[in-house]
Amino acid sequence: MRFILKNPWWTILIAIVFESGWVVGIKYAHTPIEWILTIASLVTSFGLYLLASRHLPVGTTYAVFVGLGSAATVLIGWLVFGDGLTVTQLIFLLILLVGVIGLKLVEEDQD
Repeated sequence: MRFILKNPWWTILIAIVFESGWVVGIKYAHTPIEWILTIASLVTSFGLYLLASRHLPVGTTYAVFVGLGSAATVLIGWLVFGDGLTVTQLIFLLILLVGVIGLKLVEEDQD
């Protein structure tokens, strides 16, 4: 785990996994253990985000964190919980993904 955390982009990706966990947990947690896991995911997600943001531009970091976290949460809702996903929503998720990738590529060009 320590190796992965040396790269701030890997840290953001791990934070996104935990972000999706707490967002889903807020809706579906019913037992005390589920709430504890939801809160642990929230704390871990933001802790990893803070670690990564020390080494990356704040705007790009936040856009990647929130954008990919939102996309992951929508996909989890669709794949795991049977939430609806229309073609229009899918198109906008792809636009979001292109925007996030574009921001990262622009950030790399400035280094």
